[in-house]
Amino acid sequence: MKKLQKTVLALPLLLLFLLVQTSSVLGQGNLKTEPGVLSGSPTDDLPPYIKLVSGFGERPNWSHDGRFILFLDKPMGEVYELEVATGITRPKTRHFNHYGFTRAKYLANGDILLSGPNEPWDPTNEEDRYRARNITWLYVLDKSGETPPVPLNTMCAEGPAVSRDKMKIAWTIRDRQVPELGKNRAKLYMADIVYEDGKPMLSDQREIFDSRQLPFKLGDSSLETQSLVPPEDVKVTFTAYTINEGNNTDVYVIDTETGEFEPITNSPCCYDEAEGIFPDGLHTLVEHANSEEKAWPLIDLYKLKLDGSGQMQRLTYFTDFKGYKANQGVISDDGKFMSFQIGKDNTEPGAGFGFLIMDLEKAQKHLEDFKSYDKY
Repeated sequence: MKKLQKTVLALPLLLLFLLVQTSSVLGQGNLKTEPGVLSGSPTDDLPPYIKLVSGFGERPNWSHDGRFILFLDKPMGEVYELEVATGITRPKTRHFNHYGFTRAKYLANGDILLSGPNEPWDPTNEEDRYRARNITWLYVLDKSGETPPVPLNTMCAEGPAVSRDKMKIAWTIRDRQVPELGKNRAKLYMADIVYEDGKPMLSDQREIFDSRQLPFKLGDSSLETQSLVPPEDVKVTFTAYTINEGNNTDVYVIDTETGEFEPITNSPCCYDEAEGIFPDGLHTLVEHANSEEKAWPLIDLYKLKLDGSGQMQRLTYFTDFKGYKANQGVISDDGKFMSFQIGKDNTEPGAGFGFLIMDLEKAQKHLEDFKSYDKY
């Protein structure tokens, strides 16, 4: 009888132990997880190699020395700078009048490249928001923070690509900015930023790619430049969206000297959008997810080889949590850290709800191997 009582008493403890073990295998980074099965927020169960550094903001960008992260507070918003060591956040664009910014990136000399609308718009009007998001212009803000930004007199679709050690940028212009291009057409451009009497301006501006060179049609989102590939900064990664007006999206690289381009992913099943480049020039971050059911799925961040093999390594597991995603990843210049943002379902494209830092060296032993998602 006593033996039976001990067995009965032990059962709740056994069940509790099993429950704890089951919960542990459902955490981020475990391969047994499935998209959208966990409730709550990804920040409730962060692995030890990821930390939340800001509870608001989007589109982080590392300073060259890794001490600061530049970011936006919201779509078409103000630009701020976070000091990583202290957590202190300082405004960068509140000393002049403007209509909000969609991108902010450090240039090689420490100045800031801005992209944003150049005329008033109504944030409560959907059509006006769409126009402000798409009809954006490039500016250079002096690192002193004492003067208004200087316009570069060119429009830019989505985000520009910026060299980390040269005063060189690349950007996209779509039919949304220039209707004369024709439906869903886009062109990619490259230029140097030079200073004359202290004033920044574009030099040696040239077209590097036309979407008509692709052997297929594009949907409404067309193309977008992403990164110059170090160390030469001759090649540029870009993304081709809604290929053949379907659901898949792929990563490409263009050699700006030869004009040759090639697909880095070839995945009809999937959404693959290029993000921040690794300093080795051999890998890029990519936002990846299955897109067979819809063109804009919730995504996680992966490390993608640039050799055309389609091999990638999963870095985040935010989509395990219902309604969440991890996106807008960027790599520090030493290659040791990734900053990325929290995204949510059914929100404006690119909108972020805080951003994090991932220690890539500490994470390595927890990550799965590289694998390919191409052609299936």
